[in-house]
Amino acid sequence: MIVETEEELAALKDIGRICATAIERMAAALEPGITTLELDNIGRAFLELNGAQSAPEVTYRFPGATCISVNEEVAHGIPGDRVIAAGDLVNIDVSAEKNGFFSDTGASFAVPPVTSKVRRLCRDGKRAMWTGINQVKPGGGFSAIGNAIGDFARKNRYSLIQNLASHGIGRSLHEEPSELSTWPDKSERRIIAEGQVFTVEPFLSLGGEWAEEEDREWVLYSVPQALTVQFEHTIVATRNGPLVLTMGDGAGG
Repeated sequence: MIVETEEELAALKDIGRICATAIERMAAALEPGITTLELDNIGRAFLELNGAQSAPEVTYRFPGATCISVNEEVAHGIPGDRVIAAGDLVNIDVSAEKNGFFSDTGASFAVPPVTSKVRRLCRDGKRAMWTGINQVKPGGGFSAIGNAIGDFARKNRYSLIQNLASHGIGRSLHEEPSELSTWPDKSERRIIAEGQVFTVEPFLSLGGEWAEEEDREWVLYSVPQALTVQFEHTIVATRNGPLVLTMGDGAGG
């Protein structure tokens, strides 16, 4: 999608804020003893209250309003009866639609007490995402995003999951430009257009390089198995730099 009107931009900002605030509400409730389904219900209720609907449900019939991935799960974790425990690493990914516009955002949270290594992984996962976002400019190459994130990961001794990519978004959940690498990719030669809408979502890991399904449909695990975090924003490339659409209201619970 290329943003062409102020009305389109306002609609994208609206659904972006809703997705981001849903994560804030879910994160505020994240504590030992809560189940992933209970967390999902908080996100679902907030989306519905704001006139939005879950994008993975309506697009792919995903069995949940949100994706909640715990510890060994890298992505597409299915909400259910799994109980969150102290020390868990939890990724929450919320994508939704409202009035024909879509947005997508995600963040990883460590449930205290956790090791300093896990705290650093969460901190650096967010830093890796912003390192990529800061490369966005109309006329620049999409390759700059993956190159910068790759440099960050290498310097800080992390790996990147290299088959879970960023993507275009706007009028649908996944659209062109598709498969935007958040790792160095010599084959990437596409150019960023002014007004283009897409995500930036690196998966930073303590050793994982790929994500694969095992015994459960949808759920992806790292190969080799390693703790992995994901942070994601939906952005618009503007002449003034990247405009982040998925900023919440900061209200927490």
